[in-house]
Amino acid sequence: MKLLRLIIQNILRNPLRTLLTGVGTMMLVFVVTLVWSVLAFLDKQTTEKSANLKAVVSERWRLPSQMPYAYASTLIEGGAREDGDVRPLDYMTWTFYGGSIEKDVSKRSIDNFLFAFAMQPEKLLTMMDDLDNLPDSQRIPFEQVVNRLKDSRNGLIVGEDRLAAMSRAVGGQLKIGDRVTVYSVNYRGLDLEFEIVGLFPPGRYDLSAAINVEYFLAALDSYEQETGTPHPLANKALNLVWLKVPDRDTFNRLAEQIMNSPYYTNPAVKVETSSSGIAAFIESYRDLLWGARWLLAPAILLTLSLVIANAISISVREREREFAVMKVLGFRPGHILSIVLGEAVCIGLLAGLASAGLTYWMVNRVFGGLSMPIAFFGVFYSPMAAIWWGAAVGTGTALAGSILPAWTARKVHVADVFARVT
Repeated sequence: MKLLRLIIQNILRNPLRTLLTGVGTMMLVFVVTLVWSVLAFLDKQTTEKSANLKAVVSERWRLPSQMPYAYASTLIEGGAREDGDVRPLDYMTWTFYGGSIEKDVSKRSIDNFLFAFAMQPEKLLTMMDDLDNLPDSQRIPFEQVVNRLKDSRNGLIVGEDRLAAMSRAVGGQLKIGDRVTVYSVNYRGLDLEFEIVGLFPPGRYDLSAAINVEYFLAALDSYEQETGTPHPLANKALNLVWLKVPDRDTFNRLAEQIMNSPYYTNPAVKVETSSSGIAAFIESYRDLLWGARWLLAPAILLTLSLVIANAISISVREREREFAVMKVLGFRPGHILSIVLGEAVCIGLLAGLASAGLTYWMVNRVFGGLSMPIAFFGVFYSPMAAIWWGAAVGTGTALAGSILPAWTARKVHVADVFARVT
């Protein structure tokens, strides 16, 4: 307890240096916490689940996947042909529809672009990740939004950030009930008018949109009636089919059942878990994520250790006489080593804990998530584990950075110090 009291007194002796060291530690811990939060989220998304797996059916040899929509009627049953075949617990079909609300090609930008999932509206509540387990405070109002999309075939559900960007693009404030026309870029000639019927809950889908697949399919039929020929992508309008299964064994049987089915040969399909599909989708970010994990984060930790080492080294050099007097008074080298290490660890622990706590509160509560679009993930949240990450980073780097200065203080020679006293 006497050593602890002495450590606290020494920390408070030079408040400016302690404050600067703590602020530097907090800033670097903040960056590390953000990087690790994003990496932890992506790791979680690409980790296989043991129950309630989601199988993703897509075209085997082409990316992006383009399958005939006729596949959907049998794929939603898992390709089952006999009574003993496996059938999924739930399903969802995806068709990607993208375009701009600006007709003039020369004026198009990221703000006036809209990327939407054409799907069965009710599946938003049962199959979409994060939307299938909303708290009641969000689920109940979102159910009303989904019902409006079901009732209004040309309805549009959009994320808050995407709506804000579209509002900037039109020079006004778009709101629920407004209508927008989307001039498609992937389905040329299939320009559709939508009514904004609601917003996604804040979070993962802030940059996304969803439309009723029945409206999209009806537009394909209308195109053929008006032009006399099918749309060039009419037979390639199914991009993905998601199937929910209870466990890994059922998934394996379902995958084998679909892969061996004569229904899906032209083009051939593949079946993978949603985590594998996400991992493949973010493959293009592999180098960026590898650099963040193995270059950026270690570099920050090294920098943090050097910052603390520099601050402690200055303190040790200024206190050589003090350490010499302490040895004369009976303090052993181990005591001095513990005091210097304790000072650094206290600063690192408190600064790391404060930084991580503030990061968790600001990212999750103040800003509603970290906006960093990677693949189709628009927002990342700081997990509760980030608090102990910050404490561990602050403590560990402080300990690593203070070992050499503490060892130097331990080896102070009384005779040498007092020989320099004039």
